[in-house]
Amino acid sequence: MDQNHNHRGHEPKAQPAGRLILVRHAAPRQDPAQPASRWQLSDAGRLSCAPLAARLAAHAPDVVVTSVEPKAVETGALVAARLGLPIEQADGLHEHRRERVPFTSPEQFERSVVALFERPDELALGEETARQAGDRFERAVQDVLARHPAETVAVVAHGTAITLFVARHTGLAPVAFWRRLGLPAVVVMSLPGLELLELIERL
Repeated sequence: MDQNHNHRGHEPKAQPAGRLILVRHAAPRQDPAQPASRWQLSDAGRLSCAPLAARLAAHAPDVVVTSVEPKAVETGALVAARLGLPIEQADGLHEHRRERVPFTSPEQFERSVVALFERPDELALGEETARQAGDRFERAVQDVLARHPAETVAVVAHGTAITLFVARHTGLAPVAFWRRLGLPAVVVMSLPGLELLELIERL
C-alpha cells in the first residue's frame, strides 16, 4: 500500500489568507458650500449600497473599517448592517486633504487631480502632496491590518487615496486607474502580498 497516499487525507488544511478590500464610497450629494470631506451620501448613493453589499459578501469580509468622512461612514454603515458585520472608524483613511479647494467644474477638478498624480512631491492640489497623502494612507491601512490579522478587512475610503495605495503596491499608472473608479467601486488585494486580485469599477 502507498503509505504516503494513505495519509494524505489527514494532512492539515492550509488556512486561507485574509484579503484587503478597498471600497470607494458611494455617490455623495454635492454641496458647493461645504468641502467634500463633509459631504453625505445622495439618495442614489444610499441605494447603491445594497448591490455593493451583495458584491462584498462574495469575499466574506470579517469587519468593515471606514474613514471618518461622513460619506465613507454612511457607506460602511449601510454595508455592515446588510452583512451583519462589525464596523469601526480609523484615523488616516480620509481623502487627500483639500479642505480649502473651491468647488469647481468636473473638468477642472480632473485636471487638478491629474497634476497631483503626475507631480507627487509638489503641492499641486490642496494641503497635501500625493506623496504625503499616500504615506499617511499607507500607515493607516497597515495599522488596520495589524489590528485584524488573518482577517478579510473591507476598508471604505476615497478615490484618490485608494489609487495612491494601489499604484504604490502594483505599479499601475495612477491616472488611468483613478479614472476607472466609480462611486462606489471595489478593489480586492491579496494579503500579505497586496497583489491586485479583482477590480469592480462600478455598480
